[in-house]
Amino acid sequence: MLRDITLGQYYPAESVVHRLDPRVKFFGTILYIVTLFLFKSFWGFIPVVLMLAMVVGLSKIPPKFIFKGLKPMLFLLIFMVIVNLLMTKGEVVFEWWKISISKEGIRTAGFMALRLILLVTGSSVMTYTTTPTALTAAIERAFAPLKLFKFPVHDVAMMMSIALRFIPILLEETDKIMKAQQARGADFENGGLIKRAKAMLPILVPLFVSAFRRAGDLAQAMEARCYHGGEGRTKLHPLKYAKRDLAAFAVLAGYLAVIIIMP
Repeated sequence: MLRDITLGQYYPAESVVHRLDPRVKFFGTILYIVTLFLFKSFWGFIPVVLMLAMVVGLSKIPPKFIFKGLKPMLFLLIFMVIVNLLMTKGEVVFEWWKISISKEGIRTAGFMALRLILLVTGSSVMTYTTTPTALTAAIERAFAPLKLFKFPVHDVAMMMSIALRFIPILLEETDKIMKAQQARGADFENGGLIKRAKAMLPILVPLFVSAFRRAGDLAQAMEARCYHGGEGRTKLHPLKYAKRDLAAFAVLAGYLAVIIIMP
C-alpha cells in the first residue's frame, strides 16, 4: 500500500505506473501541465483526456481517489468560473440588471474550469504513485545541472520533501484541533463571514504552535544525525532507467507530437 503524499489516502501500489522511474513521472507531469495551456480550441483537450485516461487505467487507482483531489479546489473552481463569466467582455448572450454574460466569457470560463480539473487530476496520479523520497530524488536529479551555477538543488529538494510529508500530518492535526474545539462548544459553520473567520483563530493558533514545535524537533533530529546538506552524500537506492522507462519516454514523445500538430 502507498499513500497520497498530499491527501494521505491509501491505495494498491502494484501497477505499471508505480514501477516507472520517478524522473519519468516528474517530466511527464511537467509536460502534461504545460500542454494544458497550449490549446485555443476544445478539440485540443481530446489527446490530453485520452492520455490521462490511459495513465489512470495503468495506475490501477480507483477514480474516486482521483476525484477526491478536486474537493479542496471546488471553491476556487467555482470562483474562477464566476469571475470569468462576469468579467470577460464580448458578444452578450444573457443580460439581467447589471449582470451580463458574453459568449467569450462562457468560452474562457469553460477553458479555465477544464484546465483546472485536468491539472488537479493529472497531478494526483503522480502523488498517488510516487513516494516523497522517490519524488525528492527525481527532482534533485532533474535539476542537477543547476549545481554548476551554485544552486542548492539538494537543499531545495529536501525542503520540498519535508513540506510534502508535513501536509497529511498538519491535516490530521487540524482535524483533531477542530474536534477538540467543537467539543468545547465552538461553532465553525454558522454566522457571517467575519464571525466564522474569528472562530478559526482557536484553530490557527495551536496549529501554528504545533507546526513550529514539529519543525524544531525535526531540525534537532537532523542535526543529531549529522546532516550537513547534500555534498558528498550517497544514495541507498540510486535511480536507474529500465526498458519500461524508455517505452514511457517514447509514449511521451508521441503525445507531444500529437499536441504539436493539433490546431
